[in-house]
Amino acid sequence: MTESVVAAPPAPPDSPPDVRPDPPTRTGRPPVRARADRVLPLHRPWRWAATAVVLVLLAQAGHGLLTNPFYQWDRFGYWFTRPVIVDGLLITLQVAAYSAVLGLLGGIVLALGRLSSNPVLRAVSWAYIWLFRSVPLIVVLLFLYNFSALYPTLSVGVPFGPAFFTFDESRLAADIVVAVVGLTLCEAAYAAEVVRSGLLSVDQGQHEAASALGLPRRYQFARIVFPQALRSIVPAYVNQLIGLLKATSLVFYVSLLDLFGSVQSMGATYPGDVVPLLLVATVWYVILTSVVSVVQFYVERYYARGALRTLPLTPLQRARAGLDSLRERFRTETAI
Repeated sequence: MTESVVAAPPAPPDSPPDVRPDPPTRTGRPPVRARADRVLPLHRPWRWAATAVVLVLLAQAGHGLLTNPFYQWDRFGYWFTRPVIVDGLLITLQVAAYSAVLGLLGGIVLALGRLSSNPVLRAVSWAYIWLFRSVPLIVVLLFLYNFSALYPTLSVGVPFGPAFFTFDESRLAADIVVAVVGLTLCEAAYAAEVVRSGLLSVDQGQHEAASALGLPRRYQFARIVFPQALRSIVPAYVNQLIGLLKATSLVFYVSLLDLFGSVQSMGATYPGDVVPLLLVATVWYVILTSVVSVVQFYVERYYARGALRTLPLTPLQRARAGLDSLRERFRTETAI
């Protein structure tokens, strides 16, 4: 009686070797590899050289900015929180807030007019955007400031017929009203193109799916199309909003003492403090734009929830991740 021996099938020639991971240590962390098994990082000497040059230039610029007596930093500290400067800052914020909200609302209406199937609405919206994007803002403000000379009274009624209401335009044309109206007219023209590009960025399938469900057009726009378009609208419009904050400095020419107007008037009264006063305006504008940029980051992060698998880290989360990475690297180097 013979025994049959069955031979094991040969292993394929290209099969990987049986490599098992090292068992974890008592602390639960993976074992530290020997120094010979570590992957050395790629050396980048030119990057370090460029970093050193940039740091040297920044150090020189900072040293010159702090030690140059021409800047008069003591006078800068004196003017920075003076009541006249703070009052001008509040007027700047007020004008910018009104113009931003009204400009965005007007931009939405104009964008819908551009996308409308009605040829009259489409033509009027296009003509408005073309006109106010072509005329400089200072011209619009000066024209509105002298508008009462062209039309002393305004009326509402039947065209070429009797008027129902008549009122004096000069009583309504206060300085802040002229500033807000002028900025809003120009801001709406730019906001319309921003909103239109955001609406066009929404996939056509979203419109078709909403129509297939039988949803009203108003509900489709308010709950489906516009929230998705905001992801594209927010970055561009916040950039436009930063430009609006700086454009408020032109309302000084319509006799409104905003931040820049207050600085200009104080510079004319105290000629020796012109440079520190300009630095005060510069720092306040930088603070305002920085706050707007921070708000932009969190608004973009909010509307990116349905489009990204992983949301971008906040500055605090990024700092924590960097500290954890440094701590883990230090622990690894110490163990080796």
